[in-house]
Amino acid sequence: MLFGLDGVEIGLIIVFLTLFAGIMTGFPVAFAIGGAGVISFGIIAALDSAGLLIHQAIDTGSAEYSALVAEGVARDAISVFRYPDLPRVEEALFPGGWEQAMDRNISFIVNRMNERVIAGQSIETLLAVLMFVMMGITLERSKIAEDLLTTMARVFGPLPGGLAVSIVLVGAFLAASTGIVGATVVTMGLLALPTMLRNNYSPELATGVIAASGTLGQIIPPSIVIVLLGTLVGDLYATGQETRAQLAGCSDALTYLGEPAVLSVGTLFQAALLPGLFLAFLYGAYAFGFALFRPSSAPPVQFAASSGEPVTRNEALTWYLYAPVGLILAVVLAVSAGIIGSQSVIVSDYAEQERNNTLRTNVSEQCQMAMIELHGQEAWDEAVAAREANAAAGTSDGPVELTEEELVEARAAALENAPPIGSGVATIFTLLALVLIIARGVSPSSSPTPLLVGGAGVVLALMADIAFIGPLTGSGATFLILAIPTILTLYGCRIAMGRLGQNELLRVVFPPLVLIVAVLGSILGGITNPTPAAALGAAGAIMLAAYRKLKEEDGWSKLIIWASFALVIMILIGVNFDLRITRETVPFQDWVAYIIAQGAYHFAFFGLLYACWVLLRMNILGPVVRETAKVTSMVFTILIGSQLLNLVLISFGGEHYIQQFLRAFDNEWAVFLLVMLILFILGFVLDFLEIIYIVIPIVGPVIYGGTLDPKWVTIMIAVNLQTSFLTPPFGFALFYLRGVAPKSVTTGHIYRGVIPFVGIQVIGLALLWLFPGIVTIIPDLLP
Repeated sequence: MLFGLDGVEIGLIIVFLTLFAGIMTGFPVAFAIGGAGVISFGIIAALDSAGLLIHQAIDTGSAEYSALVAEGVARDAISVFRYPDLPRVEEALFPGGWEQAMDRNISFIVNRMNERVIAGQSIETLLAVLMFVMMGITLERSKIAEDLLTTMARVFGPLPGGLAVSIVLVGAFLAASTGIVGATVVTMGLLALPTMLRNNYSPELATGVIAASGTLGQIIPPSIVIVLLGTLVGDLYATGQETRAQLAGCSDALTYLGEPAVLSVGTLFQAALLPGLFLAFLYGAYAFGFALFRPSSAPPVQFAASSGEPVTRNEALTWYLYAPVGLILAVVLAVSAGIIGSQSVIVSDYAEQERNNTLRTNVSEQCQMAMIELHGQEAWDEAVAAREANAAAGTSDGPVELTEEELVEARAAALENAPPIGSGVATIFTLLALVLIIARGVSPSSSPTPLLVGGAGVVLALMADIAFIGPLTGSGATFLILAIPTILTLYGCRIAMGRLGQNELLRVVFPPLVLIVAVLGSILGGITNPTPAAALGAAGAIMLAAYRKLKEEDGWSKLIIWASFALVIMILIGVNFDLRITRETVPFQDWVAYIIAQGAYHFAFFGLLYACWVLLRMNILGPVVRETAKVTSMVFTILIGSQLLNLVLISFGGEHYIQQFLRAFDNEWAVFLLVMLILFILGFVLDFLEIIYIVIPIVGPVIYGGTLDPKWVTIMIAVNLQTSFLTPPFGFALFYLRGVAPKSVTTGHIYRGVIPFVGIQVIGLALLWLFPGIVTIIPDLLP
């Protein structure tokens, strides 16, 4: 053996040295990865043909190997790491020759490209990357960051370390709206860094907080990292659990686990929300603590007062805190008490058998023992008893059709238990009531009469819902009953919106906040998947940017507002009316609703086209499209190159060799800790894209093939990858900031500034390790 190493080990060293050499040359990474795969394959093939690379494989024909198999040990569980004393046999790295390996690689790469890039199941989710990138770049070009920084600095500047805290808040806000690290860091570096230095802020704190806050876009949804990880780890989790089930002696993961091994991008968005906000809180807490201990390095800064009406402390507490929180608590209590909820009385013609036997019991003895160890003896006994009871009663395990009498009883029970207030009415009028309450706080000296009229409309709508609207009330009748309360409420909200516009903070924050809520709410609430939500975000960003530009030049900005309202009308009609006109009998009110929805759709689409024309005329849309094409092309080119590199690893058994090494550990927590440490170290020299597409596919089947929660594992990896933007010497955020920082700020200042925030990342990872509920609580609560 060459250098006393196994041939597979030498092959792995060659591949990774070639990869690092290609990256260090400065050649575009997307092409360096694919080139490293081709060059390393050529080197390995030449050494193997010369007989220099020898792989010592386990002799599967030996008596010792046969004895292990006879004892029930799965063949895939036998490796040189777990059983180092087994007899070995020397063989070439490419047993069939390098020509055969190359033929297989070419065929595999074609299949991989078809599955993962061109027409596979994940391509629809990958389209979300393009639209989220476009959304982010469009908002960045609309100068939203400038207004946010100015406003937040005016609000938090008078506090110790207030400018640094405002940077963190703006970074978190931009992360949820743009998610583009480079654009965020550059924008805040250009706008905020000179102001912080001019006000005697420490260069280390200023550069560190800007670089770290800019990377929040990698973890706070909608995050491109989460989308890319989600499309990859979903398959890895399914594959890992299938392997786990087969090693346990079961036929498939569904039999072994009792549930499908599924992990979606929407679930990962839900899991990432709290960890992202938690990291932002840690950044802000560090900045505030730094200012307390070193006040001269982060002094308070006074800015010119805002143009809004002065509000006393008691008024602010009443209308910004007590009243909104009280209203929300009242709604939550009403939901808990059954007063508010779904009024649907639709009953399926089929019903699931009342049973607990979610586990399959017709399995082999080895699988049975493994399932009992996983689920417990009690769960297994319940499944067996329920199956026997079903067999004795002559019923099946699947859904059964209800009789006519059972359907009548089920509908009557649903009608009797229906809550008096529908969830849709409660949600809409609660939001409108919050607008009225906050508007009162913005301008306490203004006449409260319009707001009281709006509040009366809210109360009247809820009373009308209780008195006149029931589960069997038609959509047309519901519309007529709520028409007068809605008009009164909208009158009050129209006046309220004018008053809200007087507050600079709300005027700047509200439009992008609505877009964020629409995009994230549709994903987190399970209404749609990330791709349509990303399309909504991109269209909304275009309309928001066009509105801001039209306001600057006193153009026809009201058309954008009307188009936005048309979109809201279209959604409300679609939720409350049955728009399927292909039915045999279509009621008159549904025809009217369909015509109005069609008109709203075409007007909203016209508004989007008008917004595109405005941005194109102002030379904004062209650069946005070009930049979007560059970013997405880079992502997909790296995806293609990494597939080639992974196939090279597979061709000589490198991937299998690494997985066998990791599976040799008896403690899966030790394996995951080792993987996290490797990812952290690789983050010093590799970008997150290379780590996702090169390293994760190798270690994924192992770390996703155990008992660890896949949501928690993925978010831990995402937070770990976030540090790759901050770790010297190749952290991208450091390069972005260095390019826009003044000459007085040195590279040493930037490196020293990010070190505490890298430490905060590690602390954050440790806290997520100790308290995994931070990750899992939202996915467990939401459907």
